[in-house]
Formats: sequence, C-alpha cells, structure tokens
Amino acid sequence: MNIRTYETGLLVLAIVFGLWGCTDDPAPGGGTSETDSSRPARRFLSIGTAPPGGAFFVVGSAIADVVGNHPPVDRWQVSAEATKGTQENVRRLDKGELEFGLANAAITFFAVRGQAKWEREFPVRSVMTLAPNVALFVTPSSSGIKSMADLRGKRVVVGPAGAGFEHFVRPILEAHGVRYDDFTPLHDTQTGAVALLSDGSADAAFLGGAVPTASITQACASRKIHFIPFDDDAVDRLTEQYSFFDRRTIPAETYKGQTDDFHGLNVGSMILVSSTQVDDETVYLFTKTLFEHGADVAAKHPAGRAINPQNAIRDTGTPFHPGAIQYYRERGLWPKD
Repeated sequence: MNIRTYETGLLVLAIVFGLWGCTDDPAPGGGTSETDSSRPARRFLSIGTAPPGGAFFVVGSAIADVVGNHPPVDRWQVSAEATKGTQENVRRLDKGELEFGLANAAITFFAVRGQAKWEREFPVRSVMTLAPNVALFVTPSSSGIKSMADLRGKRVVVGPAGAGFEHFVRPILEAHGVRYDDFTPLHDTQTGAVALLSDGSADAAFLGGAVPTASITQACASRKIHFIPFDDDAVDRLTEQYSFFDRRTIPAETYKGQTDDFHGLNVGSMILVSSTQVDDETVYLFTKTLFEHGADVAAKHPAGRAINPQNAIRDTGTPFHPGAIQYYRERGLWPKD
C-alpha cells in the first residue's frame, strides 16, 4: 500500500466516525439513551385514593393499573397513592401534588363552592362519575330505635374523624329535624362501627358504600338489624337542594334478614377528579383511556361497571374538567346544551 492510498483511507475513516458522532444514536445499534433530549421525558401521574381496606384504594389502584397498562402517551407512568381520602386529595390536587384523585361527590360539592368547612373555592373538577355510595343508619332491632327521631339521646357512629362524612350526614339529619347536639356522635371506621354495635358501645351507625356493602353484610350476619327509614319528604328536600343526593333502592334479600326493598339514598357518588391546573390534553387522554377500558376496571372491582355512557357524565354538582368534556363530546355523550 502506498502512502497516498494509506492517507486516503485514514481520511475516509475520520469522515465516517465524524458523521457517526453527529447522529442521534450514540452506538451503531441505533438505540437512544434515557437522557436523549429527543425523547419525551418520563411523566409520572399520581392518583390519590384513601387508606387501604376501602373501595377507594382498590378502585384507584385498578384505574392506575388499567391506564398504566394502556398508556395513551409514550412514557406515562401511573400510580395510585394511599391518602386519608377526599379532603386530603382535594388539598393535594390544589397544591399540584396529585394529578387525579378519587373523591366523594358530597364533599367536593362544598369544596368547589367554598362552603361548609372549606375556607375558599377549590379548583377541583370532575373527570368521571363512578359508583354510587348508598348509605343509611342501621341499629340492632333490639335497640328500640325505629325512626330518625329516635336517634336523639343515643350513641351514633357518624364515620371516621376527619373523613368529611359530616358533609352528607349533617344535611340528612337536619332534613329529619335532628342535630348533632341531639345525640352523642362517635367516630370510627365502618369495621370499627360494626364492632361497636356488636358490643353495645354504640346504638346506631351510619354505614354504606357500593351495594352490597361489606360492613352492613357483617352487621347483619350475627344479629337482626333494623334499617332506619328515610322520610319521603326529607328525601325530596335533600334531592332538590343538593345534586349529589339521589334516591336508590336496596333490593330485598340483599342482606340477611332484609325481606323488603329498602328505599335508600345515594349520599355522594365516588367520582374521579382532577384540578384546573392539570392541562386539558392530559385529562382528555386519561378520560379516553379509562372510559375505553372500563371493562378492565370492572374485572378488578364492581365499581368499574359504573364506567358507562349513562353514568360517567352524571352531574353530581362538581363541574367537569374541560379535557373530560372534550372527550365526552367527541363520543356524542355530552348534552348539546
């Protein structure tokens, strides 16, 4: 090989390696690294749920799993986070610490209006209406409590401390002419409430959720339980005043010893919420993915059956996020007016 040929060969190799170094690929295989600026950054989306053991945690985990397994955008990573429930989720959405959250519609109804114990209007928006929360006061049949008025002077479990149950329990009681001052309110979980009823530490308890509700099933398993009826006129006033209330019937034989239909009340559906701070495209894509894979959520929890055209857009008093509305309009589900 002469000198000219050798020099020419070196020049060709230098050009090849120089061009190679100018491409987006750091290696001959054409792969890109995690730090390659040409790729979209990994985006983490968090869904606030509630403490483990309740429906919120299970449903929120199912939603995170389903959307995470069908990511509408490359490099989305979705996770469910255990929280204290609706009130914490609302406040963390406001701070930008969560992108989505599960909530009780009764609590967000007041949060977006800055009413009840909310110090201002919180920018929470509904994404999808999920399962109804059918709740009622129950008492051992031997207690002598037959009506809402009979709760006066009794020990009544009204939900866990700090969970926000007063947002729907208080209006129900007031519609029946009963105030918190008229009885001794006790605070405990639904499981704890059943235990308090069993050992006589409580005379009545407010229990509910998706039907059938495990706590009510447990309460009815070992003793005869009386379902305290709602007054029709009181329910009319509640449903007229608050959009999160609506009538629901618990079919006969749902619970042991329940021989007749019980005309109950949805006290605030489980809803998926976001914040006005979350961009429309993110909410649109999340809504689309979740709605179109609702059957996968239903396979993990019965609440997933509520992801259907009739229920998903049901108004509970919390305005819908523009991104969610965009998807529902495309599907022809959103009312034209």
